[in-house]
Amino acid sequence: MSRHLPRTRTRPPVTLALPALLAVAFLLLPLIGILSRTAWGEVGAHLTSPGVVQALRLSLLVSLWALGLSLLLGVPLAWLLARVPFKGKAFVRSLVLLPMVLPPTVGGVALLLGFGRRGLLGPWLEGTVGITLPFHTSGAVVAATFVAMPFLVISLEGALGGLKQSYEETAASLGASPVRVFFTVTLPMVAPGLIAGAALTWARALGEFGATITFAGNLPGTTQTLPLQVYLLLQDEPEAATSVSLLLLVIAMAVLIALRGRWTGTPADARSAGTPATAKDGAEAAAAEAERAPGAPLPAAEVPPAPQDTGHWPLHATVTGFNELTLDADPGTTIAVVGENGAGKTTLLRALLGLTQRAHAELRLGDTDVTALPPHRRQVAWVPQDGALFPHLSALANTAYGLRARRVPRAEARREARLWLDRLGVGHLAARRPAQLSGGQAQRVALARALAARPRLLLLDEPLAALDQTTRARVRHTLRTHLAGFGGVCLIVTHDPVEAVSLADRVLVLAEGRTLQDAPPAEVTRHPRSPWVARMLGRNAWPGTASADGLALPSGGRLVTAEALPEGSRALAIIGPEAVSVHRDRPAGSPRNVWQGSVREITAVGSRLRVLVGSAEAPDLVAEITPEAAAELGLVDGSKVWTSVKATEVTLVEL
Repeated sequence: MSRHLPRTRTRPPVTLALPALLAVAFLLLPLIGILSRTAWGEVGAHLTSPGVVQALRLSLLVSLWALGLSLLLGVPLAWLLARVPFKGKAFVRSLVLLPMVLPPTVGGVALLLGFGRRGLLGPWLEGTVGITLPFHTSGAVVAATFVAMPFLVISLEGALGGLKQSYEETAASLGASPVRVFFTVTLPMVAPGLIAGAALTWARALGEFGATITFAGNLPGTTQTLPLQVYLLLQDEPEAATSVSLLLLVIAMAVLIALRGRWTGTPADARSAGTPATAKDGAEAAAAEAERAPGAPLPAAEVPPAPQDTGHWPLHATVTGFNELTLDADPGTTIAVVGENGAGKTTLLRALLGLTQRAHAELRLGDTDVTALPPHRRQVAWVPQDGALFPHLSALANTAYGLRARRVPRAEARREARLWLDRLGVGHLAARRPAQLSGGQAQRVALARALAARPRLLLLDEPLAALDQTTRARVRHTLRTHLAGFGGVCLIVTHDPVEAVSLADRVLVLAEGRTLQDAPPAEVTRHPRSPWVARMLGRNAWPGTASADGLALPSGGRLVTAEALPEGSRALAIIGPEAVSVHRDRPAGSPRNVWQGSVREITAVGSRLRVLVGSAEAPDLVAEITPEAAAELGLVDGSKVWTSVKATEVTLVEL
């Protein structure tokens, strides 16, 4: 039984604790003063007096109108500041913050000079529209909005800044217009920030005093809000002023306590990411998976074929920028895109989507040039590495999102979405939110969502990376079945050689944004032109320069081979790990390539062991042997061994 150790408490130094306590006392003392001087027996009479009731009604009216005006103007402004780069953004943000640091009376003077009868816009408003703001209730609304709207903008901008753009980009790739993305994805996911900002804005508008009295005056029933009523009562009825102040204090504290410190909000994706499925959810999911036999495809009778568009869309793309390449592919072609980190794989996909400035793609799908079209009109769907499932929607609603964005009726969209979920083995999870799904389940839902959107070009960025081996085999089978009848082209970024070989008709190898190799999987497997690809395929890859009897290595060593290439040409030697022999003593006999080294690492791969041997005479070499052979040789990390490779087991590829 595990014991929970007590948490270690850090004792703060006195030099910090004492000033902190003084600060708390400084802030708390005025509040205690209000509570101690309140005539509790007369609070009811004070708050129900005609003047206070009238001021309270006016305050609620003004604050609610100010909140509505702040939402109407502040939400688009916050989105602009968070999402759009433009010159002068720092100035605009400073302009938003200015009312928060400006003395309220100065703000009132500024409003007078801007909107007053002798201000810049006031004469036009009065003469053309017939609106006079000063000394009118509308003027109190403008004053409250001026000082309160920054709270909404700051809170919402912070929430938008914490929201990963992959959600919005994925929604666009599914066919949603920018406005639809904003209202169906962005706003729901930043709802905590929006609610926090709205609450702070309302509370600030309710308590506004200086700008209101300077700009709108202090007219009972017209502009005399509750804070102004407190100011008047303080002169004649201090006890009543204290009671009304207590009311405003309670409202302000209630707002702050309700928000619990969420001044900038928490995007829905951040909250969901930290909410794992419960043990009960996991048990139910495991039971359901067991019932559906996850190791095998669903019976054809249970799941009818998925609907397909009947068109055919060959691909032609010329990509410039960081990536420099040309892609041509016939309908039904699947291309695996491989390369080491930073090779430009994801940049290529984003260029085809029209989502990056690092690279530009002139893209034609079938007879349609979509280069100038925005992402949501290209009919190019993608699955990003993290899946980007919308956390506020169920698995079924996520999968139907692309169909609904293309105006497919709700019932039909949900029927097709459930069909795709069933095909990928997660139909029983249709009602769950992403936070209630495991990583593999979420990835299958993301894949179903992309396939259901009826794309003409399908882009998958490591779509099976989060799946276990059994589930990966099943989803790979489903994906291969779909791609066999797909009328468009599919690009799959992967680091898995099994995916590249089993799913793809071609393998595109990228290096620094350029095409290093574009060939069928069998050709890439036999003659990889990249050391990274060779190692991905489990081979040893040694670059060097062709010589008369083999390959001259950069370290000064030499590799003898049976085949020859033009002397002086750059080449890559490919050695299968099964072709490497490991010995305790120097081997005798036919091997012409023999090196002494030491064991650096032993790892299990299936039923065999891979032994990494380092040598001062040659590059690191991986050998594949049986556990029995390793035991017989007594191999452990650091063991001194000899390795040998026959010349006939080396394949040379000219670069």
